[in-house]
Amino acid sequence: MIYIDKKDKKLKNNKGFSLIELMVVVGILSFMVIGGVTFFTGGARSWIAGQNQLKAQREARMVMDIMVKEIREGKSVVAGSYENGVIISFPSALGGGIASFELIGNSVKRNGVNTLIDNIPGGGLFFTYFDDEEHVVVDPTQASKLRIELQVDVDGDMSSGGNPDIIIETEVNLRNYGIAG
Repeated sequence: MIYIDKKDKKLKNNKGFSLIELMVVVGILSFMVIGGVTFFTGGARSWIAGQNQLKAQREARMVMDIMVKEIREGKSVVAGSYENGVIISFPSALGGGIASFELIGNSVKRNGVNTLIDNIPGGGLFFTYFDDEEHVVVDPTQASKLRIELQVDVDGDMSSGGNPDIIIETEVNLRNYGIAG
């Protein structure tokens, strides 16, 4: 008769995991989870940054459209500077009056009150003035055409030497330039 020891039978039918095997599996899974979280967190940050960039670009285009629309109706530049702003006068047929667009702090404001857009760095609004013959003029009151450049700093890195995130540039002719009244 053959005698089987119960201890030998237990060792042969052992179907569980050892503590070391479990620790190895937990370590591998931890690295996989950490990698996945890092990947998805980076993706979420990129998506948010992209959405902020798109929003700022939309706002900058809207502001540029507003400025171009009003400046185009002007008859002359009353005053202006290359980095701050411009004051445009309108013919009496359009109700006369003036409108200004200027950089105050980090905002472009219309008539010094209505904020059109924020996040404009110092010197982020440029005006260049041209006469009838497309020459740059120093005296803005002699201008019949303006070039506007608007720079937007979405992430705020320009104060530490970074570049603007968005630059929009356009030219606009004073449609009523030289009209009396």
